[in-house]
Amino acid sequence: MADREPLRLGTRGSQLALWQARAVAARIAESGGPPCDIVVIRTTGDRVQDAALSEVGGKRLFVKELEDALLRREIDLAVHSSKDMPAALPDRLKIAAVLPREDPLDAIVLPDGSAPSTLTLEELVSSLGQSPAIGTGSVRRVAQLARLMPGGRFVPIRGNLDTRLRKLDEGEYDALVLAAAGLRRLGFGRRISLALPATACVPAPGQGIVAVEVLDGDRDRDKEVQRVLERIDDREAATALIAERALVTALGGGCQTPIGALASQVDAETLELTAAVIALDGSRALRAHAQAPARDAALLGAQVGAQLLADGAGEILEGARHAHGAVQDIQP
Repeated sequence: MADREPLRLGTRGSQLALWQARAVAARIAESGGPPCDIVVIRTTGDRVQDAALSEVGGKRLFVKELEDALLRREIDLAVHSSKDMPAALPDRLKIAAVLPREDPLDAIVLPDGSAPSTLTLEELVSSLGQSPAIGTGSVRRVAQLARLMPGGRFVPIRGNLDTRLRKLDEGEYDALVLAAAGLRRLGFGRRISLALPATACVPAPGQGIVAVEVLDGDRDRDKEVQRVLERIDDREAATALIAERALVTALGGGCQTPIGALASQVDAETLELTAAVIALDGSRALRAHAQAPARDAALLGAQVGAQLLADGAGEILEGARHAHGAVQDIQP
């Protein structure tokens, strides 16, 4: 590949996806790499906006068309929110780089100006009343929040971030629960009323991490693309993602199963992983926590997954799969 031949960077067309694509392109340029031509690919998940993800096949719908384009060599790299990626990638594809992790936590967002951000979690939940309408389409969030808000009515919400916030401010919901990373990246950090600690709501595996997927080929262009991406790879975020994805693989988690995982560096050499599996109605929750050398990130994820299975996670996950039509795509 000639030094300045542009890379074809595939992405979805949502606000957040385009932010992620431009961030990757900027990092490649800063590292001395070639310019990127952004190629917007509309996925099935983008086309189906009037149904909950659990009804239309799960979040893998946001990556399939991009992966197909990679396999057909129509693009050189695909940029994803890593939490949307299946734990088992298609043959011949791999994650070649990740960007530094943004805030991985979930966040409660209230109607604009309705409450100060100094409220404790207990005070905020109490302020919502007996039966608040909470906008979220994530079964993982619903399962955990059902334990915090037993009277809550959890209502799916889709669309770009500004659309969701507008619906909240117009009174369609009492609160939203969103990824803090997306809010911060798109300039809506001030809208975070409370970041949910992992003790209350363990985030999705990969949340806050932008991943770059490529064709794991042996052509000169394939190898050059991978060399370019090696220069922008954030090793701390990559290590955390390895542990979290290994956990999902160990659990056999489907695309609509309530699995939470958060790995973080204790120090330069040590990684810790907190994980949770929760019944869809919040009636049962299992948690596990362990530490290991960062070089053993995959082993750590597998071990924590095995511990959860030994504690009964398999029964919870089977119940969740049955409730959602036994969707089998492996997805964090």
